[in-house]
Amino acid sequence: MSLTLRQVRYFVATAEIGQISQAAIHLNISQSAVTTAIKELEGLLGTLLFQRSAQGMSLTDAGRHFLNRAYVILRSVDDALNSPLPDVRASGLLRVAASYTVLGYFLPHHLQRLEHWYPDVTIDVHERERQAIEQGLLESEFDMAVVLTSNLTHPDIVSETLFNSERRLWLPSHHPLCERSAVSLADVTREPFILLTVDEAEQSAMRYWEHAHQQPNVRVRTSSVEAVRSMVANGSGVAILSDLVHRPWSLEGKRIETVTITDKVTPMSVGLAWHREREFTPAMHAFRNYFHDAFLAPQQLSARR
Repeated sequence: MSLTLRQVRYFVATAEIGQISQAAIHLNISQSAVTTAIKELEGLLGTLLFQRSAQGMSLTDAGRHFLNRAYVILRSVDDALNSPLPDVRASGLLRVAASYTVLGYFLPHHLQRLEHWYPDVTIDVHERERQAIEQGLLESEFDMAVVLTSNLTHPDIVSETLFNSERRLWLPSHHPLCERSAVSLADVTREPFILLTVDEAEQSAMRYWEHAHQQPNVRVRTSSVEAVRSMVANGSGVAILSDLVHRPWSLEGKRIETVTITDKVTPMSVGLAWHREREFTPAMHAFRNYFHDAFLAPQQLSARR
């Protein structure tokens, strides 16, 4: 028996969701199809990938190892199916600024693809805070930026939002709130709260807390997403963060669950930015077109002018 993409996709869905029944709903297939695919995969690999329990499916050490390989397989297939022919016309140096969250959790994969598709474009990447990015665009230190577009403030900076990443409540596995399909911010106030501060996350969070007339019970403020991840997984508190930075497992191998919030919580918007008066070079056009093809076609552009 050969490895199939179906087996890999069903395995990843089950690993991320933690329950075969919910993975089947997500995939719009029967539970038996998911169960069969996982058993076939375990037979091929000669090892158990999951521990089964009444609470659901948790990855074994072998399962966690294979999950990383599965992500690589699916990403490679996606690249093969969606890669355009390399554009030999675009060339030159492109100076790109990116914020911490964007560079850490979004941009690296796309930089690798851009290097392949536009081999004559040299992309020089700089990590900066939002204020420094805006100043760098205004002073032509940077050609373009990939940023959290909702944080931008200067009227001479044009931005295009590529996608919105929903913010959800992060919980340790087996937390009582995991049993609920959705929770309110009022529910969250009863829990110790881990507040992320990097990329103006605290300011963004306090806006939706104030809109709901609620106040979080902040126990820890940290600029580290990985610290938030570990503290939530270890049961030290809960957090509200975007799907972009969510991973189902902490570095210690403990599961992190997510639950939808009923109150209005603004998503994290990721997109491109540049100076309003900046004349586009071929390299800038190539960079922008790549992200348009990846995220906006055939959607309508969301631009702040």
